[in-house]
Amino acid sequence: LAVFLSQDRRVHWRRWACIFGLAAQPFWFDMAWRAHQYGVLALCLVYAASWARGFTAHWLVRREDHV
Repeated sequence: LAVFLSQDRRVHWRRWACIFGLAAQPFWFDMAWRAHQYGVLALCLVYAASWARGFTAHWLVRREDHV
């Protein structure tokens, strides 16, 4: 759902992608840790940082063009 929403043309839908992406991260971390997939675990860190960046941009920083 996060990837799907990240490609939406409407900004008000696209901004939700980071919420769903961040919500999924604990499950990805757990799966990677239990399966000893350390490459996937490293990618989880990259994805978590990317979704957090989107969260900051879309939810925490006030944008003048959307006031």
